[in-house]
Amino acid sequence: MTTAQAPTDTDELKALAEQAGRDLEDASPLEILQWATNTFGKKFCVTSSMEDAVVAHLASRAMPGVDVVFLDTGYHFEETIGTRDAVEAVMDVNVITLTPRQTVAEQDAEFGPKLHDRDPDLCCAMRKVKPLEEGLAAYAAWATGLRRDESPTRANTPVVGWDEKRQKVKVSPIARWTQDDVDAYVAEHGVLTNPLLMDGYGSVGCAPCTRRLLEGEDARAGRWAGQAKTECGLHG
Repeated sequence: MTTAQAPTDTDELKALAEQAGRDLEDASPLEILQWATNTFGKKFCVTSSMEDAVVAHLASRAMPGVDVVFLDTGYHFEETIGTRDAVEAVMDVNVITLTPRQTVAEQDAEFGPKLHDRDPDLCCAMRKVKPLEEGLAAYAAWATGLRRDESPTRANTPVVGWDEKRQKVKVSPIARWTQDDVDAYVAEHGVLTNPLLMDGYGSVGCAPCTRRLLEGEDARAGRWAGQAKTECGLHG
């Protein structure tokens, strides 16, 4: 399918996504991304938390110069911002940085300091979910680095599916990969990764809500530790 043939009607897009999810279940990540870039062209982007640049690297092989969307929440570790800058410098991608409407200082003035401790869902909604919703407005499809092995809430992630909340096609090309698969790809291609992954962190989010893992914990246990929260809302 060419970009000129990609449907714009919501029902047709949803049907396309669901059919592609079935057809591409056993395809390689690169094949999945080639389908996405062939289908949507510049209406397709990759989102990255800059935990690593695996999906961005894969997408750049399918479509050099692909848009890579990064959410700068104002709470990131310096290492995460450094990873973004390095990806922009060395990879054939177009990094687009999204920011919330309010700075951290403005949010503190309106809602009080450390909203992330008192109401993490509201903080994520304002600093992640809303900016991404606005940033994805120009696209018909977006790619994520979700993997089924990361947590129970992600166990049924389709390689291509329908994002009902945003009314867009959602592509998760490495959904079937394990951490070993990711590590092997990183080693084979010299892909940039966040230095914090080598410093005890299993998953890297905003600094106030992320800690190092304890022995035996799963990769996302360091996110919102001690709270019932397990997802930021981007994928809910």
